[in-house]
Amino acid sequence: MTRRIHFSKISDYHQFAQISGPDHPLISLVDYSQVRYPEDKEGLKLIQNYFTIGIKRNVPYKLYYGQKEYDFDGGLMTFVAPNQVIGIGDNPNVMVDEDRRPSGWLLFIHPNFLWNYPLAQKILSYDFFGYEVHEALFLSEKEENAMVEMFKNIEKEYQSNLDSFSQKIIISHLELLLNYAERFYQRQFLTRTGKDHSVLGDLDLILKKKLDEGNLIENGLPTVDQIAQELHFSPNYLSALLKSLTGMNTQQHIHQKLIEKAKEQLSLSSLSISEIAYSLGFERPASFTKLFKSKTDMSPLEFRKSFN
Repeated sequence: MTRRIHFSKISDYHQFAQISGPDHPLISLVDYSQVRYPEDKEGLKLIQNYFTIGIKRNVPYKLYYGQKEYDFDGGLMTFVAPNQVIGIGDNPNVMVDEDRRPSGWLLFIHPNFLWNYPLAQKILSYDFFGYEVHEALFLSEKEENAMVEMFKNIEKEYQSNLDSFSQKIIISHLELLLNYAERFYQRQFLTRTGKDHSVLGDLDLILKKKLDEGNLIENGLPTVDQIAQELHFSPNYLSALLKSLTGMNTQQHIHQKLIEKAKEQLSLSSLSISEIAYSLGFERPASFTKLFKSKTDMSPLEFRKSFN
C-alpha cells in the first residue's frame, strides 16, 4: 500500500523525522543520524516542496529516487528537486548495529530562499537535479569531507546573527557546493565501469531498430525524450552521460544515425530525395536536406551523384 506524505515546509519534515525545528524557515542542515522514520516504512513516498542535498551512509532501509534503488554502503550524495518522489521501504536483509548506524547530513533549501538571486534560475540547470534522481554521486573520503565542510559553513552562517550579507554569503556557499558536485559527477562519468558504458550499445540498438522498422512516416523522427525513456534515464542525464563518453549529446547521436541511414538509402536505393526524407520521419524534405548538408557539407543529391 502506497502512502504519500507531502512536505510544503522544511519544518514539516523536521516534525515527521522527530527532530527539533529548523533554526531558519527556508534553509536547514540536519544530522541524518538523528532522523527517525516510522517503524513501518513499506510503500512510503515523500514529496517535498524544496531542494534536498544529502550525504548518507549505512542506511538500514531501502531508498528509491524515482524508480531506482540505491546502495548506501559508501559516501553517497543525492540531489532532489521540489516535487520529486523519494520512496522508502523496509529492508529485512540489513541489521543495525553500533558499527553501522545511519549517518550523514541533509541540507534543505526552499526555493523562496533563492528569490532575487541568479541561482534561483540556474539551480535546475545543474544536470543532477534533472536526472529524475537516476544516479547518485559516489564520493571519496576526501570529497565527502570537502562537501560536509561546505554544509557546515552554510549552517554556521544561518545560525549566526543574520545581517544584510547573510543570505548572499549562504547562497555563495551553496553555489560553490553545487559546482563541486558538478565536478565530481563529471569525474564519475569518466571513471564508470564497462557495464555503464553499455548504454552506448543499447542506444545504437534502439536507434537501429527505430530506423529499420520503416514506420517513421507515421511516428515521426525519434525524439530525445523517447530514447531516454526506453533507456530508463531522464533526458538531461542521458545527454550528460553521452557527452562525457563520446562528446555528443543524445540529439547529436540521433542525427548521426539518421545521416548514416540516409547515406545508405541514397547510395543503394532509387528512392527520390523526398521519399527518403519522409521515410526517415521528416515532415519536409527541405529539413532533411538542411540537416544532411550541415553534417556532410554535401546536399543529398550531391552525395548520391558521387556514387554515379
